[in-house]
Amino acid sequence: MEIKVLGTGCANCKTLEKAVNTVLTEMNLNATVVKEEDIQKIMSYGIMKTPGLVIDEKVVLSGRVPNSKELKEIIEKSI
Repeated sequence: MEIKVLGTGCANCKTLEKAVNTVLTEMNLNATVVKEEDIQKIMSYGIMKTPGLVIDEKVVLSGRVPNSKELKEIIEKSI
């Protein structure tokens, strides 16, 4: 599983990246977490607001930081 956090370095982007790593540890899942900061690559996913969350090349969230329960649900659906 590859998880990408899309964002140019704002506080919410960093918060989402940290939350993803925390949830993966809690769920005992191995995944590659990539922080994508290149604006051209971010735009290629078609999101209008950051942070964005992409799991296995599918956009699953954009424009906000979910709570840990919602984040776990999003990741579980993508397994």
